[in-house]
Amino acid sequence: MNHPEQRILDFIGEHHILTLAVSRDNVPYCATCYYAWLKERNQFIFTSDYKTRHIRDVIEGKNYQVAGAIALETRIVGKIRGIQFTGTIKPMEGDDLSVARSRYLKRFPIARMMPDLYLWSLAPDFIKMTDNRLGFGTKLVWKAEELPESG
Repeated sequence: MNHPEQRILDFIGEHHILTLAVSRDNVPYCATCYYAWLKERNQFIFTSDYKTRHIRDVIEGKNYQVAGAIALETRIVGKIRGIQFTGTIKPMEGDDLSVARSRYLKRFPIARMMPDLYLWSLAPDFIKMTDNRLGFGTKLVWKAEELPESG
């Protein structure tokens, strides 16, 4: 049997779209984002323009704490899997931006056509995975103290 941490990492690596949830002035909002996973840095990398509501809510509301989810869409209850997470986002800069840009464009080459590619890092501090393949409602939990250091 795989370690719960490995099951979560495998799931993240198998998918490419996350739902990002933000809050500003106690008003929630969510957005769907394509992501690349930097396993060695424990970071989701996604692109969002500074004009989008979710990024404006983060910056103007000064609340970089976010939540999110990734789900496998299936009608078969026994195959349902998904994760919910919390973490912190920040714009990518400097050397980190170079690494993130390279990885993101490798995963999504079409993004080269974007006039501006604003990349953000989301470093999770908590991940809960539901995996019904292990038994209905089975939960695996991964906390910040168990996660590798983010770079």
